[in-house]
Amino acid sequence: MCGIAGWVSYQRDLLGERELAERMTRTMRRRGPDDEGVWLDKHAALGHRRLAIIDLEGGRQPMLAEEDGRTLACLVYTGEVYNFLELRRELQGLGHVFRTRSDTEVVLKAYLQWGEDLTVRLNGMYAFALWDSRREQLFLIRDRMGVKPLYYYPTADGVLFGSEPKAILAHPEARRRVSAAGLRELFENVKTPEAAVFDGMYEVRPGQVVMVDRSGVHKRRYWQLQAREHTDSLDTTIRTVRELLDDIVSRQIIADVPLCTLLSGGLDSSAITSLAARKLAVQGLGPVRSFSVDFVPNGVAFVADHLRGSPDAPFVRDLAAFAGTNHEEILLDSGAMADPELRNAVLEALDLPPANWGDMWPSLYKLFEAVRTRSTVALSGESADEVFGGYRWFHDAEVVANDDFPWLHRSIASYFDGKSLFDAAWLAKLELPAFRRDSYAEALAESPRLASDSPQERRMREIGYLHLTRFVQTLLDRKDRMSMAVGLEVRVPFCDHRLVEYVFNAPWSMKTFDGREKSLLRAACRDALPDSIAQRVKSPYPATQDPAYERSLRTALRAVLDDAASPVLPLLDLGAARALLDRPFGRISAAPERAGLEMALGLDAWLRRYKVDLTD
Repeated sequence: MCGIAGWVSYQRDLLGERELAERMTRTMRRRGPDDEGVWLDKHAALGHRRLAIIDLEGGRQPMLAEEDGRTLACLVYTGEVYNFLELRRELQGLGHVFRTRSDTEVVLKAYLQWGEDLTVRLNGMYAFALWDSRREQLFLIRDRMGVKPLYYYPTADGVLFGSEPKAILAHPEARRRVSAAGLRELFENVKTPEAAVFDGMYEVRPGQVVMVDRSGVHKRRYWQLQAREHTDSLDTTIRTVRELLDDIVSRQIIADVPLCTLLSGGLDSSAITSLAARKLAVQGLGPVRSFSVDFVPNGVAFVADHLRGSPDAPFVRDLAAFAGTNHEEILLDSGAMADPELRNAVLEALDLPPANWGDMWPSLYKLFEAVRTRSTVALSGESADEVFGGYRWFHDAEVVANDDFPWLHRSIASYFDGKSLFDAAWLAKLELPAFRRDSYAEALAESPRLASDSPQERRMREIGYLHLTRFVQTLLDRKDRMSMAVGLEVRVPFCDHRLVEYVFNAPWSMKTFDGREKSLLRAACRDALPDSIAQRVKSPYPATQDPAYERSLRTALRAVLDDAASPVLPLLDLGAARALLDRPFGRISAAPERAGLEMALGLDAWLRRYKVDLTD
């Protein structure tokens, strides 16, 4: 995994712009701590920071394709192509000669052979920029599910691009301006495709090719979810899901560096960990290392709520013993989660306010930081809930019938609603309800359907589509930014497009055939799970309940209110903020009750550090 940055200008000679190109590239140093490279042409500058995973010596970038001393193309690439060995053999059969063992060279040679149609042949998580020197064209390409990020900023005579906004913002032509449209993206958890918060900046959509030439920016989708008749029986469907998972995990455990799994004790991460353990054992490479996260009790016992019915630790121990993993529990101190230095590190990784997910941002950062001292690659169970229908709201008739994003239903939305401390008149100017309605209508209009779908099947297909194209993006962004900030590559087996396509089209009756959530996944992996985990109900990533964390947040908010120069002050409802500070602490601190605090502090820190212009 790596970080990329670059600049195309058709009216300037970029051969003399190495210093600026290097400045943009070095903003990606956390994503790629192992190496740096910059390549310049008259109208293109491409930069790369490398986290070496495969072919540690031979995979340096930018990578050039040359012929008779002439550069044909230059590639900067981040991610992993899991079928690169098959593609390599196919390309060798077509006459291509390889100098390295890296998947980067396979992608480069695949472009020389098939042009931009190489996208349909790739299986993996990737984002890359390729400059075709012959045609003076830039291609920006992102994987089908959007596991790896890629942003761009059109200019008067070309484009700026990078793995994260900070690479683009390092260029003087990129303005740090955020209008109402960007603020809406921050306050409503809808993740509009291509939106990037900063004015003039865009995100390459999952499954999209963005081509830049002298005539401007041109976009096309090379992949999107489609509705297809599912003709397999239940038994065949279960068997196919297992066969796909076996193949996916086999491909994703390939690495030339230490590998581990992230284990929560839930069905998803347990299935991945158990399958990986079996496959590594067959290769004589076991036992697999696994890591989980929990909080130092500090006298606060776990209290169940409507999302988290049980603590993770007992289930983690069950799976570790069952699969024979070399397990380590990472314990975090809740009070330290609000440490200013840690919160600044999270902000720098995000380039946006760390708000909607509260303490999950710093806890993920600290978890990945600890894991990185032992491993360089981790397998995650992320995205199984979106693929298999695992969230409780998939199974709540009221939520399903509601004409809105399911995760924003009133029974759940408090976890994502950070508006409680903001001035009502200012919020009204953002027209958030209309934005949410329009975003929902736009997403629903995209959802594919079959004429044969029953009303229930059509609705559940829509619910699945909303999660696979909107909600999952927020989770993948969260995991990417926090892991890459410490140089850890996290792979997401459940985002393999073959699995996503297959399960998306399985009828809802099959996805719930045993009367429970994620029926297909549970049945497909039953032999790889202990009984306790096979029967466990879905429980999200843990959030601290320790009042010490909220106490630290309140102290920080008090400092913001006492500082007349705080940029967030004009946007706040000061009465509501002071009332919160005066409220007695409870026995536990619940995440929804901290949402307003998190947003106010996150927005203030972002406005200060990034010098964001909010003027109309």
